[in-house]
Amino acid sequence: MAVGTILSRITGFFRAILGVAVLGTALLADTYNVANTMPNILYNLLVGGALTAIFVPQLVRSFSDEDGGHGFASRLVTTISGILLLLVAVGMIFAPALVRLYAPEFSDLGFENEQAIAVAFTRYCLPQIFFLGLFTMLGQVANARGSFAPLMWAPIANNLVVIAVFSGFLAFQRGISVGTITDFQIQLLGWGTTAGVVIQALILIPVVHRSGIRIRPIFGVKGLGKSFSLAGWTLIYVLISQLGYLVTVNVATAAAVRSAKAGITTGVGFTPYTSAYYIMLLPYSIVTISIVTALLPHLSKLAIDKKVDEVRLQLIRAIKMVGVVTVPSAIALILFGPLMTEVLYMGISLDDSRYIGYVLAAMGLGLVPFSINLILVRGFNAFEDTKTQVVSIFIINVISVALSYLFLWKLESDVVTIGLGIAFSISYIIGLSITLNLIKKHVGTLKLRDFAGQHLTLIAASLIAMLPLFAISTYFGWVSDDATLLMRAVRLAFTLAFAGLGYLFLAHRFKVAEIAGLRSFATTVSAKLKR
Repeated sequence: MAVGTILSRITGFFRAILGVAVLGTALLADTYNVANTMPNILYNLLVGGALTAIFVPQLVRSFSDEDGGHGFASRLVTTISGILLLLVAVGMIFAPALVRLYAPEFSDLGFENEQAIAVAFTRYCLPQIFFLGLFTMLGQVANARGSFAPLMWAPIANNLVVIAVFSGFLAFQRGISVGTITDFQIQLLGWGTTAGVVIQALILIPVVHRSGIRIRPIFGVKGLGKSFSLAGWTLIYVLISQLGYLVTVNVATAAAVRSAKAGITTGVGFTPYTSAYYIMLLPYSIVTISIVTALLPHLSKLAIDKKVDEVRLQLIRAIKMVGVVTVPSAIALILFGPLMTEVLYMGISLDDSRYIGYVLAAMGLGLVPFSINLILVRGFNAFEDTKTQVVSIFIINVISVALSYLFLWKLESDVVTIGLGIAFSISYIIGLSITLNLIKKHVGTLKLRDFAGQHLTLIAASLIAMLPLFAISTYFGWVSDDATLLMRAVRLAFTLAFAGLGYLFLAHRFKVAEIAGLRSFATTVSAKLKR
């Protein structure tokens, strides 16, 4: 499963790079990304949390029914599918209102084209809501029957479909903008993106069939709402998270429109934010999710057995292991963000690609606390405590929302999105201390000093290894020159190779025990990839 997660994130990253190459990072790209983000937000906000929190536990219990769970699974799929189809229909009718909700400044005078394109993309992308729900339901049925891998691998097919669409577009269609993009091109990009989600869902149909569950249309809601009260806090958690992200979209698109009014042509809105976020997620997803999955498989059992001290030690162990990768990654993002993005996002201007790097550097400040927070959430889950998680995510989002609007009010429009990266980081830095304080009700006192010593050692190793390279890049003006792509790639490879080797050498010399665990993890993943 770890390999599936890794490949999913890597293919998703290449998909994002190609998307930027096709659409750029300015307002045209924002119209597409707002529209493509909307189905995920609406799905998670209205249905996704309920599916996971309410219905899936019942699905597992239904396998002990006389019919083996066939009836419950069929009612679940039939009822939720009907709700999702209704949401899609209503959303497509009210697409202009949805665009005004998510990107209100697209409605400003002079931006009629952006508004119309965003509405069109939205209508082509909204059917994803239905197939996201179908994917979740079929995937959970498969999981409940002990088939986990397909749920991890199906998103890769989604990414490959969209990569093919973008690649074909680059091969035959070039130089599009808000003023030149045609209806056919909008349809191709919109429907092509939705096709990826369709394939992702349909792949699971034969998997469910092989599991022995026979799903057929059965209308009725018998037993579907039995656990609603138990899942209420999970639904609130999802609501807070998605509303916080809605504010991010609002502020980023507002910054893009205001910058366009000021004659700024560099992409400074929502697309640079999402592009930077994809890069930041790579170490978080590949290492944090994979290591946490490997290190904490029995956390719930330990909690049930009331082995509280063991749960605490496992959490600290996971934080330290993850820190071996996230700490140097964070330092590298902060110091070399623009050097990375000017190579990775090669299909756009240097100003556009470097701007993504500055947003990435701002997000790098929050990578470590963001990852630690995920581990602590696993701790809450082990004790089936969703209520306390709501307190933590609420405070994190309040801080992020407040800072986002403050930056929109106080900063120049072309640096607001960098401010959003800083808001993200500050919210998780402050939120980490709050989450640590909240989890003590389950595992006793878990303080920063339990892992801060190791993290400070990792920070020292990273800075000693990377600051000389940062000084070299600054002295020679690598972030401001017009070097060829080949030269930029060589410089980045040189920088990251020496930074990585220097860090590993110093961390080993500083006797960081978890380095050996990282080597073992990398060897295991590499062996699985070769199979």
